[in-house]
Amino acid sequence: MQELVEFTSNNALLVTGLIASGLAAVFYELRLKARNVASLGTPMVVQMINEGGKVVDVRTAELFAGGHIVDARNVPQQELLDDSNAVKNQKKNVVLVCDNGTQSGECVARLRKDGHENVFSLRGGLEDWRKENLPLVSES
Repeated sequence: MQELVEFTSNNALLVTGLIASGLAAVFYELRLKARNVASLGTPMVVQMINEGGKVVDVRTAELFAGGHIVDARNVPQQELLDDSNAVKNQKKNVVLVCDNGTQSGECVARLRKDGHENVFSLRGGLEDWRKENLPLVSES
């Protein structure tokens, strides 16, 4: 115990920095949780899909036909918000996808507000999916 007190007094700046960075990390996580952020990066989405999660593409049918994630369902944004049956009563996690994560993020926020806790958004949308060289299926 004496060594810890001595180290702390000899390295006050280092200890202060360590405590400050720990508090910053805790504050950041609490802020994300309070805002109910539910966007996930591509590795987490891939894991979720591999565990049986469903993918719902909220883009238009034309954009969906041009390229989408394998086994994704197309439910345009407005249709999903008008009638959330695509995610209702799902026991598995549902990942919403759009071009850049904006539309799907809006949908997730609204659906979570309505009580759908197992709905997530692909952060960065299909742009990030393509950057990671992950597979897309095209109907053309």
